[in-house]
Parts: sequence; C-alpha cells; structure tokens
Amino acid sequence: MISTTIFPGRYVQGNGAISLLTEEIARLGKSALAIVDKGVIPFVGDAVKGDDKAAITTEIFNGECSDEEITRIGKRVASEGVNVIAGVGGGKSLDTAKAVAHAAGLPVVIVPTLASTDAPCSALSVIYTPEGAFKRYLFLPRNPDAVLVDTKLIAGAPVRLLVAGMGDAMATWFEAEDCKNSESPNMTGRSGSMTGYGLAKMCFETLLADGPAAKAAASEKIVTPEFERIVEANTLLSGLGFESGGLSGAHAIHNGLTVLEGTHSYWHGEKVSIGTLSLLMLTKRPKEVVDTVFGFCEAIGLPMTFADIGMADVTDEQLLEVAKLACDPADTMGNVPGDVTPADVVAAMKAADAEGRRRKAAQLNA
Repeated sequence: MISTTIFPGRYVQGNGAISLLTEEIARLGKSALAIVDKGVIPFVGDAVKGDDKAAITTEIFNGECSDEEITRIGKRVASEGVNVIAGVGGGKSLDTAKAVAHAAGLPVVIVPTLASTDAPCSALSVIYTPEGAFKRYLFLPRNPDAVLVDTKLIAGAPVRLLVAGMGDAMATWFEAEDCKNSESPNMTGRSGSMTGYGLAKMCFETLLADGPAAKAAASEKIVTPEFERIVEANTLLSGLGFESGGLSGAHAIHNGLTVLEGTHSYWHGEKVSIGTLSLLMLTKRPKEVVDTVFGFCEAIGLPMTFADIGMADVTDEQLLEVAKLACDPADTMGNVPGDVTPADVVAAMKAADAEGRRRKAAQLNA
C-alpha cells in the first residue's frame, strides 16, 4: 500500500502576518494579481498596494467560484503579465485564485480573511454554478505555494464565521476515520497516511479543547492562545486532515444540500455541521461520540436542525433530492463503510434533525 500526504509550501500565521504579503510574493516572483473579496478591501487595502519588494495589482472577486469567473479573471492575468497570483478573502475567492493560478501555470499565495473553511491550504477548488449550486471538485496538481493567516484580521470578522469554520473542521476526523475503515483513498486518490489521520484527530481534539474559549475571544475581537489554536485547527489541521485523510459523507451531504435554494444564505461549515451529525447517525457511531458532538454544537451554536439552515419546511421529496445528489458516484459518499443508499441518507438526516430538535426543546424546558 502506497500512502500520500500533501501540504502547502509554507504556512505563516500570527497577529499582523499580512504585513509579510509582499515578502512572501517576492519569494515567487516580482508582480502579482491579487483577487480580493470586495468586502475586505477596507481592511487589507494597504497590504495589497505592493511595495519595493513586489508589485500588486488588484481584481475584485465577483462572489462565486464558477468556471465563468475563473475565465474572466484569467483574461486579466494574461493582459497584466503578472507572475504570481494572490487570493485575499473567504473560501470562494481563495478557491478561485487557486484555479486561476493553475490555469495560468503560476504560483499562488493564499491570504484568508476568515477562518470559516479549510479551503486555504488545499490543492482543490470547489466549483459552483453562477447561481451557487455545487458543480464539481477541481483537483489541482499542487497545494498553494504559501498560506498567510493574519489572526488579528480574522478576529475582526463576524463570530459566526469562526463558528462555521469549526463546523467544517468538525467533519475532518470522522471522514478521515471513514476512509481509513473503508480503505478508501484520500484526496490524492491514494491511501491516507498515519500523519494525515493523526492530524485529523488532532483537529477534532483541538476543537473540543479550545472551541468555546476561541468563540468568546472572537466575540471580543481579541487574539488569545485559544483563538490562535482554533484558527490553526480550522485552517491548517482541517485542511491537511481532509486532503491527506479523505472525505466521506458529511461533505457529500453538504453538496447535496446546495441543491435547495433556501440553504444558499448559510455558510459552508454550517451545512457541513448538519452533514456531520447526519453522518454520525448514518454510520452508527457510539452514543458517547454522538453526545459529545451534539454537545459541542450546542456549546458554540452550530446548526443541529433543518430549521437552522433554512429548511424548516423541507419535504421528504426534497430530502430525497439532496440524498440522491449526495450519493452521486462522483462525490465522496462511497467512502463511507458499507453500501449507502439515498434512503439511508434521508433516514440519517431526519434522525439527526430529530435529535437536534429534542435537545433544543430540552434547553427551553430546563
């Protein structure tokens, strides 16, 4: 058995780290096109102006990581003649930057302004339609050349986004464990490694240990040791864990949920949270594990019910539509041990929703 583990070329994290952007770009080239989320321009404007180390031209991201957006920005890259791509913003802008860099054959520097997904470190871009429905995974030949994470910048983001990142990261260990137990490949198409599985488990353990304290720090917009560790768990540990450990049902269910328009206003990690809780039911994890994960969701405010992600009135027919998409052979539900049918997925989702509603009712009556 040959295992494979992949990593970004360099990972830099800390309070004020964005001041090193031109230094990191200069290791790779002399000029960069920075694809920047419109909403973060007021916070990163000075950093993306460039200096004597590296010139930077900016391009405002249109909001969806789609083939159309990748093509649009690719034309700008060709006309500018830059030799580095930078992505600055949330997960979809970063995925777009990675895809644009791949198409142009250029190195890429990734600067997340949120700790809401594990997209920054991965050799993967999730491609959506212009309307926001999941389309496909774009597997890239290498990870980003550098990932630069400014925790002061991230502490200024809405708390909900840090919590959503913990929802995304929460799936990491369970999906890696599924791949290990079913002898399924990781995102490289080969077996996962001891390192990949170990990092995935460390990610989960860090969430349980530091999640509530990190949320409290984020509420005050301060950087604490717990906040630093959760940012690293959401970004690096989860990224390494999912790529080198593998994905299974939680993200497949997330992808299925994107077919329902009502879920589009919810963050990736919030929908992954429902996917993870459903996966626990689908795979019959031990009761103590289920209790721990539901308890963690309660403690930090992650979605536990259909209503929490805009599906209060979802029908069985719609759930079946979600489940069929989740079970598409091109997705990762096949990495769950055993033969999983759409009917199994619907039952698991409804069981997770019922448990979430039970716990919410118990809270109200306490």
